[in-house]
Amino acid sequence: MPEPALAALLAALVAAVGGFLAPRVVARLPEPEQAEPDEAGEGAAPPEPPEPPDLPDPPTPTKIAYTDLAARPGLPAGLAAVSAALAGALGWRLGLDPALPLWVAFVVLGVTLSYVDWHTRLLPKRLVLPAYPVAVGLAVLAAALASDLSVVVRAAAGWAIVSGVYGLLWLVAPRGIGYGDVRLSGLLGISLGALGWAEVVAGTYATFVVGAVGGLVLGALRLVDRRAFPFGPFMVLGAWCGAMLGPALSGWWG
Repeated sequence: MPEPALAALLAALVAAVGGFLAPRVVARLPEPEQAEPDEAGEGAAPPEPPEPPDLPDPPTPTKIAYTDLAARPGLPAGLAAVSAALAGALGWRLGLDPALPLWVAFVVLGVTLSYVDWHTRLLPKRLVLPAYPVAVGLAVLAAALASDLSVVVRAAAGWAIVSGVYGLLWLVAPRGIGYGDVRLSGLLGISLGALGWAEVVAGTYATFVVGAVGGLVLGALRLVDRRAFPFGPFMVLGAWCGAMLGPALSGWWG
């Protein structure tokens, strides 16, 4: 079997298993803590003016419980299919690259997070933070398999650069970038950096292009609010595009 086909088959199978099991992990996520009303200064501040009786209170959006989100019919098969398609395409593109296991793991996590973020506008840190030691370990494994220390150097630099870009954007425009996006961005940097500098540049740039175009299109279709929509899915898709385009860009770059 040709190497690209073998890599695509292996990546798709592993990702399909991960995607199929992902709803079980989502169902075990703890619900985010609800903000309690601040009663410490009650009675000290002047009373608020009463609301006009003829103005109804604005509706408060309710978050879908993770258990309900994970129990939706057909979800395991859906996540498995999307994960397998994205990972299989990467396997075909990259071949048996030492960084392929890292990207298979990233795809499964990214597809799962995209589903959760799309429905809740949350990127659970219970999924994101434990992924960092896994990503670092797989980057080190890729460097060992390739006998190339620069893989780890690029992964670390990608982590710092991409996290720095998102962190700066969060400080400058916190309404446009959530801190959950900043927390996720380091995983993009590690994964892209393990492949190469071209992938870091292309993947980081693609996240914003895909987000802008996707937001405009979905906003025009009235599927999202163009001023506030979950950015996590576009980050994952943009990083995947960077990994897919990276080999071609590397040749052009060189």
